Amino acid sequence: MMVSMTWTMLALVVLMSAAMLAGQSPDEHVTRAKAAAGNDYQNLFNFLCTVPTPRGGGAREGGPRAGGPPPGLPDKSTWYAEPAKVFDNLYFVGQTEYSAWAVITSQGIILIDTLFDYSVEEEVAGGLKKLGLDPATIRYAVVTHPHPDHHGGAKFLQDRYKTRIVMSAADWDVIDRLSGAKPRRDMVATDGQMLTLGDTTITLYITPGHTPGTLSVVIPVRENNARHVAALWGGTGLNPDRESLEKYIQSAQRFDQIAQKAGADIILSNHTDWDGSKVNLPRVATRGPGAPNPYIVGTPAVRRYLEVARECATARLLRLN
Repeated sequence: MMVSMTWTMLALVVLMSAAMLAGQSPDEHVTRAKAAAGNDYQNLFNFLCTVPTPRGGGAREGGPRAGGPPPGLPDKSTWYAEPAKVFDNLYFVGQTEYSAWAVITSQGIILIDTLFDYSVEEEVAGGLKKLGLDPATIRYAVVTHPHPDHHGGAKFLQDRYKTRIVMSAADWDVIDRLSGAKPRRDMVATDGQMLTLGDTTITLYITPGHTPGTLSVVIPVRENNARHVAALWGGTGLNPDRESLEKYIQSAQRFDQIAQKAGADIILSNHTDWDGSKVNLPRVATRGPGAPNPYIVGTPAVRRYLEVARECATARLLRLN
């Protein structure tokens, strides 16, 4: 899959857009974000546009511990979620608030994000076993960004199953400076990299802004005889500084173009609030034969999700002026 817009071209677009922002108010962009959110992405809109302090990973590198659990080991009743088959080759093995996605291939599993160190064995390893799958076949774990709700379980997988851990170079550098459970430096993802395992190829894109090297992912999925494409936006929370916000806006614009060109008709997140998983997972579990899959929303809706992210980030940026 070709990258639809180069970083150089997009940087020029961002510079032109910056000039156009002069004289605009944050409220204009909040209004656009609200319209894009509609009834589908109200949680995303509320989180990005109206909540001043991001939750679940909004702190910058070197800042407060982002996405961390409460002090001490949280009680299982506060975080455990049942695993679920979402598509023929895509399974949810996450927590109530944090997602991990298992892509099933003919030669093993590609995992997207690894949860916390305290929950990975129960949710990922145990969840796969409940679904009749073998966690020992997790060949790759793609970590979207270095916050403990996403990278904390990587060391367990690396040690227990010899899973290869995949992260961008910039985010591996962040990992090196962190304390706590963390994997040994392993595979370095490059922008536009196609990661193939058996009959499946996912594509990784570096989309900085939430962290210096956040990864977003395009994933082919199947349901019966139909093929679909999922776009996973790898880092949602906004940081308070200009540089991060500018990169976030640029990344959201670029990934929007990538998702459109790929024909993505599914939007995924690594937090269950933002992509509607809290509602959609129960629907998937109880839908009857032939009922539509609630995760299939269509390309325009995928683009609206990314528009909410972009417009809220723009409003935040304008408030710095």
